Amino acid sequence: MGAPISHSFEDETPEAKARWFQSLTVDERIAMLCAWTDLVLENNPEITERKDAQPVTGRIRVLTLPRR
Repeated sequence: MGAPISHSFEDETPEAKARWFQSLTVDERIAMLCAWTDLVLENNPEITERKDAQPVTGRIRVLTLPRR
């Protein structure tokens, strides 16, 4: 039997998301990057024309390595 499916936001920790992403193959990771890029461009096509981008303070999330 496969792993149980959870629909709880509490199970979506940054570490769990990192483990999921690391479980993908390189081809699957590239496909996800392309899908995310397409999503951003579809919702905000002018984003590539912006020349005034500035870093946003306080929005960096630090992930910790999973314990083994």
